[in-house]
This record gives sequence, C-alpha cells and structure tokens, in this order.
Amino acid sequence: MLDIDIKSPVGEVKVETTQYRGFTPEEIASRSIEKIVSVADCADPIVKEQAEAFKRRVYHVILKACKDSIQSDRTSLYNILTQQGHEDMADILRKI
Repeated sequence: MLDIDIKSPVGEVKVETTQYRGFTPEEIASRSIEKIVSVADCADPIVKEQAEAFKRRVYHVILKACKDSIQSDRTSLYNILTQQGHEDMADILRKI
C-alpha cells in the first residue's frame, strides 16, 4: 500500500466590500501596502521600526499615485466628452 502525506499551506483570503461606493485611494493604498510590506512580530525592534517607517512611506507613495491616476483619468474623460460635444456631462465630471 502506498501512503503519501502531502501538506500544502493554504493562503489567507481576505474580502473587503463597500456599500454604494468604490474604494477610496486611502483604502486601496492600505490594502496594497499590506501585500507589499510585512513586518514579523518577532523582528528586532530596530529593524521593526525601520520597516514600519518604510511601510508608512510606501503607503504615501501609493496613495499619491492613486490620486494622480484618478485625476488623470478624469482629465481624459473630460476631454473625450468635450470633444464629442457633451460639455454638460464634462462639466459635471469636472466638478466631482
């Protein structure tokens, strides 16, 4: 008889939802940073402090990139709507 014991770690699944809205740039940055940087609880305190400082800095870089991306997309949509003669919709988008 052949007996094989296979162990495979199961990854953690985390689900986050919103109600009647999308995720904010801050929420996206927080979710992203948790996937990019992790700090072990048992890490040396000095290393842990440096890692946490790095984590905060990367969070702000991601946050700025998210906000810039949103603004850039709105600018593109505004220009498309204006070029197609939908100034009223373009103005609504600009005010958001």
